[in-house]
Amino acid sequence: MSDHRTPEMHWSRWGNPAEAGPLAESAFALVDAFIGTTDTPAVDAADVRLSEALAPALVSELTAIVGAEFVLTDHETRLHRTRGKSTPDLLKLRRGDGSDSPDAVVRPGSHDEVVALIDWCVRRTVALVPFGGGTSVVGGLAARRDGFAGVISLDLIRFDKLISVDRDSMTVVLEPGLRGPQAEALLAEHGLTIGHFPQSFEYASIGGFAVTRSSGQSSAGYGRFDALVVGLTVATPQGTLELGSSPANAAGPDLREVIMGSEGAFGVVTAVRLRVRPLPAVKVYESWRFDSFVTGHDAMRTLAQSGVLPTVLRLSDENETAINLAKPSEIGAASGADQGGGCLMITGYEGEQAAVDAKRTAVTALLEGLGGTNLGTEGGDAWAAGRFHGPYLRDSLLDVGVLVETLETVTFWSNLDNVYARVKEALTAALGDATLVLCHISHVYETGASLYFTVATKASDDPLARWLAAKAAASDAMVHNGASITHHHAVGQDHKPWLAQEIGPVGVQILRAIKERLDPTGVLNPGVLIP
Repeated sequence: MSDHRTPEMHWSRWGNPAEAGPLAESAFALVDAFIGTTDTPAVDAADVRLSEALAPALVSELTAIVGAEFVLTDHETRLHRTRGKSTPDLLKLRRGDGSDSPDAVVRPGSHDEVVALIDWCVRRTVALVPFGGGTSVVGGLAARRDGFAGVISLDLIRFDKLISVDRDSMTVVLEPGLRGPQAEALLAEHGLTIGHFPQSFEYASIGGFAVTRSSGQSSAGYGRFDALVVGLTVATPQGTLELGSSPANAAGPDLREVIMGSEGAFGVVTAVRLRVRPLPAVKVYESWRFDSFVTGHDAMRTLAQSGVLPTVLRLSDENETAINLAKPSEIGAASGADQGGGCLMITGYEGEQAAVDAKRTAVTALLEGLGGTNLGTEGGDAWAAGRFHGPYLRDSLLDVGVLVETLETVTFWSNLDNVYARVKEALTAALGDATLVLCHISHVYETGASLYFTVATKASDDPLARWLAAKAAASDAMVHNGASITHHHAVGQDHKPWLAQEIGPVGVQILRAIKERLDPTGVLNPGVLIP
């Protein structure tokens, strides 16, 4: 069994408080000169206003299901299960608004207990929010309260086991509460890896990866998480759903896809069967320079369509390269400009030595022929060492009055430049001068690629309203120009208006019908996903 004592993320910041710190001098100088800074501290944790704790009579009923030790109503525990980690989530908490807190945190230890808790929520008309790692950045953990007797956080922290390993089929069954590092450590004992490393890896959970259709930084080599999911066990108000009896079939629509991306609105995942690979013997990361974002993404397209993809492939645009965002600890210091400007590309190779050598040779030949300049392994190693630390920079910037947020989309290659330009225009028009808009591509396909934007601007007196207006403008630009509202951040509450535009009225009817049939009382994560 893994250690339940994984450090909690900070209640109003990202990650481990011990790893947080003030802006580096070079980064402070950059943002102070371009945007301006103002000390903007958060309130004390004790001063955050939470919802009322669940009524004692209801707490007693919950303890009869899971035991008194696993029903918590104290301020600290509920605060740590309030919302996710989007900038709007954090802005509300930093000013003391914890109104979306659960009224109780309940920690079941078995599938049967989850089934019993769902049944209890239906009978008592209490909303239930499944909680894995708490890393949602789209309002996926803030349930609608209207019409409910209360809200509980169904905390899956006790679901932390590797259930089985099938070496012949190269599949494993994992419980959904395992955090990324815990899951990888358990699999490493068997010489295996999932190969799924999103920026949220250190705190996100296996169940969260599945129900948000997550995509990791090694997606070019290992694939998206939804492509790795072989089977699911799901507790619903209508009973248990067992999915994935074979590696592939033609037995009607694939119901795994109904659950993947559902964000807890259709049921609670209690086990995940995944495809795994052998642990790589070798890992090599390199950096490249391309003259422009266009020549860089054209090279990515060639790799994807030639079937010659490294494990990791990402490209920063000119702005992201210039400020050195690929190295969060060195923002504003020696930058890509010192290597000739242009755009920074990272390539990574993982596997057995012979396979790595062959792929690296093939990719190198193609990239050199397409105008790339190989900068060696130093830049690639620096990116790999700091790839999970980017979110800490956002908190340090919020501390000095600089609003920082990310948003992402995906489109076909033929539409990529158009969407890139339109989203940048929408953001700069909404936020005005002294706004930095950065972008990178980190997920590619034969047919298209994702665009991941980072925005930094002055917070102003009402940073939440300022960001929501910019987010709306950027989202409009995405859907009006034929791109998706999200590639891997999911829908939550934040993307619902644009999801309705993306899937159309018939698609909305289908989602509502599934919700109404599986969860007629609407207790599962109400307000999330369903337009």
